[in-house]
This record gives sequence, structure tokens and C-alpha cells, in this order.
Amino acid sequence: MANCGLPAGRAALRRALALITRHGRLAATEQSAACQAGLKCPAFPNAAALARHSDLLMVFGGDGTILRAVRESGGCQTPILGINMGRLGFLNAVAVADLPGALQQLWDNDFIIERRPLLAATGRGQGKAIHSRALNDIVISHGAVSRVVELEVSVNGEALTQYRGDGLIVSSPTGSTAYSLSAGGPIISPASQVFAITPICPHALSNRSVIVHSNATVKVKVLSGQLEIIVSADGQMQAALGCGDVVTIRRARRHVRLLHLGGWSFFDTVRRKLRWSGSAVLHPNPAGRDGSIELAEVSVEP
Repeated sequence: MANCGLPAGRAALRRALALITRHGRLAATEQSAACQAGLKCPAFPNAAALARHSDLLMVFGGDGTILRAVRESGGCQTPILGINMGRLGFLNAVAVADLPGALQQLWDNDFIIERRPLLAATGRGQGKAIHSRALNDIVISHGAVSRVVELEVSVNGEALTQYRGDGLIVSSPTGSTAYSLSAGGPIISPASQVFAITPICPHALSNRSVIVHSNATVKVKVLSGQLEIIVSADGQMQAALGCGDVVTIRRARRHVRLLHLGGWSFFDTVRRKLRWSGSAVLHPNPAGRDGSIELAEVSVEP
């Protein structure tokens, strides 16, 4: 799978097909991708069918493309290997330039498969049933009009608090490096069996992220009236909510299997993606004419 709307995505698919067939393996893709990239290989009508008939699902793109693959594959347990063609790419284990070496590690069985939990959201929004799954997060927030949202939250039937702000994020460990991180939430190791409840721009400065066990049941009740409020799963709008509507969020029965090559480390990924090595200092941008500055990483020796 790939974002074939971009020339780089189509080129990456063609290169991957050549490398895989050169090693005597069989490659397949979606029909739409085969047409756009001009591939001559077996093709399936959609991502769900492709995943069901594959031993490994290679996804070329950024984290958004991985989330699309998870969403469209219908919870299939086929392992996913992300090939990064985006920016940060926390879910992508391999840079597209390293594809030949990555394939060799696959042939050598030099990899691990990690199980990542999914979130499930259920309830009713303005009379419409809500049944959604997400790898990263479930978000309840205001719509087009930026006004304060009031939400009442309980955990396992016990009242937590009432949040007033732009909304609320319930994230899995996988989603802790996504929207939740931007909202000030913690970075959570994927092996941790917890979820994070993080308010978005809370009115009360004392409101902070709350960590709960992944077996917990989180209920969010909308208290705001006459205001457009939406619930989304991994950035995809699921339903509009009205005053009194309740969304229940818990761990889903299904999970996602991500493939990592030998030598992969979550903390190494965090250090590299967030540029934590050394000390960050500001330097003028010599290439810019707008007086902008850029962050440069400087290693500090003890």
C-alpha cells in the first residue's frame, strides 16, 4: 500500500516490486495502486482483501498512511511494515532509502512482531450509533466554531472531573506520540498497558493528563448545549454529539501487529525523531531572508 497520489509513492511501489520479485517472492497490491503506478502484479480490490491474502503488508508513506491501512484492513492480523516517506513517521520502521537492506533482513528472519492495542468507542451521537476503532486516539472536540467544550469524564464508573476547554483526547501508547503529545500529554512506551486521558487547551491550568489501566472503561458525557461537538477516531470524524450524549471508550478486542527489523528500539526512535541528542540551540537561518531561526543539535561533551 502507498499514497499513490504522489510520484514518490508510485516510484517506491515500483522499486519494491522489482526488489521483491528479484528474490523470488510474490508481491501484490491494491487495484487502484496497480493502475496508478503501472504495476504488473496480482491486485486486490481493497486493502482488506489484500491483507487477508498476504503474509506481510508493506505500507509506504507517513503515519497517516499506516492509520489508513489499519482502518481499511478491517482488523486483519497480517503484520504491517511501515516504510517512511513522510516526516516524523513514528510508526514507520524503515526509511525508503534503506529498503534493499530491510528486505534482506526479512529474508533472514531478522525481525520481531509487536502487538499494539486498539481503542474502541461506542455510544450514540444525536441518535446515530457510534462503533469506532482507533490505533492512535479517540478525540472529542468542538467543530468549526472554536468555543469552550464542557465534558464530564468517569473511569470505571467513578467520577474523574469535568473538563472545560477545546476537547479531550483518549490515546493508546501508540497515540502518545501523536495528537496527545502536541496537547502536552506524556510519551508512553508501547509495552505499557495504559491509556492517557489528555485535555486539549484546558480552561483550568491544573488539568493535566491522567494515566489509566488499559482495562479501564472511560465514559465521556457532553455537557455543552447548542454547540457543534464531534467525536473522531484517528482523525476521521465519526459522529456529531449533542448535550447529554455519552461516548464509552475502552480497549478493543482486536489489536494491530507491527513488524520491526532487528535492532529496532522505541526509545532510539523517540530520540531520533524528536532530536533529543545533545543540546538544542538557536542559530539564525542563513538561507532565509525573513529573519527566521532554526534549531540545531549540538552534542555536549561532559
